[in-house]
Amino acid sequence: MNNAAYYELYRRSTIGVTLADSLDTLISDEKIQPQLANTILNNFDRIISDNLKLEANIAKSKLSFKGVLSTYNFCDDVWTFIIKNVTIKLNDISSEGASANNSIDSEINVDKFKIVACNARRAGE
Repeated sequence: MNNAAYYELYRRSTIGVTLADSLDTLISDEKIQPQLANTILNNFDRIISDNLKLEANIAKSKLSFKGVLSTYNFCDDVWTFIIKNVTIKLNDISSEGASANNSIDSEINVDKFKIVACNARRAGE
């Protein structure tokens, strides 16, 4: 098995938090060992990362935004941006029946928008 490190970004998504909560419950009920839960979370990181790559053709939406950059940080090859008063424009070309000429566009306004960006290459590549 490849022991390459993957970012744990998606563990804070709704599905990642739900998975972690479920694993915590199984550990507290003594149904699984903590080592198995860690293995499951590591597999989750790998699978989410691999499936969201451009080559997988899953993520087909385009997003543009405009706002005021509040803070930014670069640590351990990870950029974090906090943007305030943001207008987000989403062009969803992955919808069924949508083509380049028939895409679905939407626009929303939010008070705060957080972007976390990391290097697509794993350590050692």
